[in-house]
Formats: sequence, C-alpha cells, structure tokens
Amino acid sequence: MLTVNAGSSSLQLHLVREGRVLRKEHRERRPEIEAVQQTIRAFLDDAGITVGAVGHRLVHGGPAVRQPTVVCEEVLAGVREHADLAPLHVPPALALVEAARRSLPEVPHVLCPDTAFHAGLPEEAFTYAVPASWRERFGLRRYGFHGLSYAWALPRAASLLGRAPSDLHVVLAHLGGGSSVCAVREGVSVDTSMGFTPLEGLPMSTRSGSVDPGMLMWLLSDGRLSLDQLRQGLERESGLLGLSGGLSGDTRDLVKSAAPEAALALEVFAHRTAREIAAATASLDRLDAVVFTGEIGWDQPEVRAGVCARLRTLGVRPPVVTEAEQDRLISAPDAAVAVLTVQPREELQLALTTLKALEASDGVSRASASR
Repeated sequence: MLTVNAGSSSLQLHLVREGRVLRKEHRERRPEIEAVQQTIRAFLDDAGITVGAVGHRLVHGGPAVRQPTVVCEEVLAGVREHADLAPLHVPPALALVEAARRSLPEVPHVLCPDTAFHAGLPEEAFTYAVPASWRERFGLRRYGFHGLSYAWALPRAASLLGRAPSDLHVVLAHLGGGSSVCAVREGVSVDTSMGFTPLEGLPMSTRSGSVDPGMLMWLLSDGRLSLDQLRQGLERESGLLGLSGGLSGDTRDLVKSAAPEAALALEVFAHRTAREIAAATASLDRLDAVVFTGEIGWDQPEVRAGVCARLRTLGVRPPVVTEAEQDRLISAPDAAVAVLTVQPREELQLALTTLKALEASDGVSRASASR
C-alpha cells in the first residue's frame, strides 16, 4: 500500500506491507504539482513493487468527509467546497490525490481525514458559544485534528500499560509543527484543543494557536492590518517563530540557543501545553496517563520535562527517563499518573485506516449486490 501524507509544504510517501514500511521518501519541500506525478511514479518504479491501494491523509474534510472514504469525483467535489477551512493543507492534499490517481488509476484511493477520530465528540465539547444562526448557517463546530496520530498512539500506550484502550482515561499530546491535545475516555475522543480549523489551541511552529478574538477584531479595524496580513501573520509568522523573534520555529534550535527570546518561546510553549492538558482532564473521570507523541513530543525531552513540571497538581511528575528511543513509559513505575512517549507513525495508521475503509466499502458493495 502507498500512503501519501501532504504537509503544508512537505510530502511524505511510504510503501507499507503488513505493518512494515518497505520504502519511504520525505521531502521537506513538496515538488511543484506538475512534478508530483513523476515523483510518485519514480518512487514506485525504484521500489519495483505493485501497489494495491493508496491512502491519503486529509487534514480537514469539513462536513463532506468525516470518516475514511473511498475517493470518487463526488467526494472530491465535497472536499473542495470546504478547502478554505485548512488552506495550508487541503489544497495541496487534493492536488496530490489527483496526481496519485493519474499515476495509479487502476487501484482504489482512500481519503483518511484527521477529523475522524473526533467524530463522536459530545455536543458540549463541539459546540461554540456563538449565535445559533451562525452555527446553523455556516456549520460552525469543533472538528479536532491529528486524528491519525491519536488513533495510532492510543492503542500503543494502552499496550505499554497492559490495559485495553476502552479501560483508559488519558490525555494525548501531539506536539510538532502542528500541536494539539486530546482527552480520551474509554477509547473515545471527548475533547480536543483544535477546533473549526487547525489554527485553534496550542501555539505551534509558525501558527499562533488561540488568541483573543477581540485583539483580532482590533487589528482588523481602522486599517491596522488587512485580512491577508492577519492570515499571513497568524499562520506563518507566529507560534515558536514569532515568540522567538524570528529566531526559529524548531524546538531543537531553541533548546540549543542561549538567546532570551528562545527561552521565552520554550517557556510559553510548555505553559500553554500544560494548560491545555489540564483543561482536557475536565472531560475525564480520572487521569490514568499523559501520552506525548508528534515530532516534539517524541524527540524533545526538554519540552516534555517543562510540561510535566507544570502538571504537579494533577499528580504528574517529571519523567525519570529523558531519551525515548522506543515507545515507552518514561515516568516512575509507581507514579500516580503514567507518562509515556509514543513515536508518531501516521504512515502505518494511514495504511490500517485505508485497509479498514476498503473492507467496509467492499462489504457494503456485496450487501447491495445481494439485495
């Protein structure tokens, strides 16, 4: 199976068979759309492997795609209608779907939305406190994101704890270029920090996360900023990059730096992450574990330590294991609240999700044919 993961500017291709990655290619700078088809074809030709299906990560399918869905023209048209909900991610993802379908027209393609993990959010968690007429007219609600990452991390964490996912009350923290937290009660997402778009919640690499809406209205009034300037600033010049005064949006650079702006960026990030984790526990009956995943959550012990140090009132203690070369428990064995780190493996979850969607689709087709 080929998995295609389009970031806001990157491209990841993986060939997966029976839970193992056979070949991968990661480009920090995604090729121009005209060259993507050639890139995919060369990747497959070099591997010399016949592909049976393609799974595509879709950050935001809006109301059109809430569950993993086999691609057809009608489905793509529905996603295009809501592409402006995640303008950094959805347009390039759709372009990659088209390129991959041209490269592999004979195999099924499946859209795997990051929002699917949160499709069952309770009403009190997904409803915004804005006029009902707005919610109805514009479909305003909390969607939540990073679902593929959470869907992978939850059973991995449960296995490490020797328990079933349905037995756990945990907070998962996906920390990376995009960051969010998610409260999971008995295997189901019940709250999450990202909302209608992937801009809400934690500060990220270059995205602001949640800010005072009154401040945004003030900035837009009296000609202070244009809408385009505001969008550019919030999506590409804020977060860790903005906090550090333009030094870097990468925590690895900030940890190494002696600049006070770098220290401030890391402190704000740890503070806001701890704050969101604490808020998420309000949706749980207890806190069994905090699970760190994402590139930063997996590979930045300084950030994990900074977050955990701010969660003492919840019974969380700083990790006793700093380096995480494998999925593992990093808190003391007798800790009241377990702390774990799980490597992000969205490519494997994409493959699993694609396979399940095709099996479900085939089952529906057989049932329809038998009627």
